[in-house]
Amino acid sequence: MIRLRPAVLSLFLVLVLFAPAVAQSTDAVFPGEQWEYVRPGQLADHGWDGRALRTVMEHLRDDSNSTGVVVVDRGRVVFRFGDIEELSYVASVRKSILAMLYGYWVENSTIDLDATLEEMGMDDIGGLLAIERQARIQDLVTARSGVYHPASYSGDDLSQAPPRGSQQPGSYMLYSNWDFNAAGAAFELATGRDIYDELQAQLAGPLQFEDWDRSMQQKAGNLTVSQYPAYPIWVSTRDMARIGYLMLNEGSWNGRQVISQDWARRITSVVTPLEEMNPVRRRDGYFGYGYMWWVWDGPRAVGPFEGAYTARGAWGQWITVFPALDLVIAHKTHNVYRRTTSWESWRRMVELLFEAKGVEMKGPYPWG
Repeated sequence: MIRLRPAVLSLFLVLVLFAPAVAQSTDAVFPGEQWEYVRPGQLADHGWDGRALRTVMEHLRDDSNSTGVVVVDRGRVVFRFGDIEELSYVASVRKSILAMLYGYWVENSTIDLDATLEEMGMDDIGGLLAIERQARIQDLVTARSGVYHPASYSGDDLSQAPPRGSQQPGSYMLYSNWDFNAAGAAFELATGRDIYDELQAQLAGPLQFEDWDRSMQQKAGNLTVSQYPAYPIWVSTRDMARIGYLMLNEGSWNGRQVISQDWARRITSVVTPLEEMNPVRRRDGYFGYGYMWWVWDGPRAVGPFEGAYTARGAWGQWITVFPALDLVIAHKTHNVYRRTTSWESWRRMVELLFEAKGVEMKGPYPWG
């Protein structure tokens, strides 16, 4: 269990100990210092087919590059694979985590989502255009800023952006690391808090992360390109599952509201529907976009995918929540091995897990 410094503990007390208690069903299960693991002989009692889960294991071992998987059903771990304790880089999952951290500060009015970059005093190398400076924090966290300045950290769709200055802020979604990095800078500027200290205070402490190491969290990026660095986050697979389980419970953790229910719902609701995603190729996919969370949207968002959403990062980092099934899947591919878990491999894993749970699908799976 991690130890909190006095300043962090103080904020932890404000956020958790004095948070209003919320109603929780009597059969709800939450991990303490450790997860509860369902034994193989008990799987059937929890609605799982142990033989079918062995097929999932075979797929992960033989046909994927997955390095860690944790499946949580109603608060208990029913399946695990690989090294679930290993701390590694979770890529763009960092953005979804930042969206969670915003809530407390938005709701106490410390962060004004309608504040513009100009009002915040935010600029960048070479200067932002006048129209770009009118982008709001709200536009940053929903990837709709209209700012197409180069980012300090690659891994986005910026190469397919419209010309600079061509889009009114708030009108056009583009997955750009400039937005996400600037959202991190705006968070720290408005709150006076370091993102990593805040992650520790709001999530790692209250959720009792088993493997958290504050010293591993370091900002990165080419600051000669943009003055706003990225905020890489290193988390274990089993602690990724805690994040997903908090979101499944709409911010509630063992009777306390760690993140408000309204905020948990807000960030995982569609802001940009599937048919408005950019570049256009994304409109043939499965996801709309919320507040740095990917949300199943359109005709495929049915059955177990109704209301589902995910954090997703390069090489195979996923925290996926299926509210219709009370299910969380945390998936990791440690990029130190220079391997990637493909969409097809991840998709097949989910299909096999659904089969092991006895999920009935009408017609083909939503992804075809």
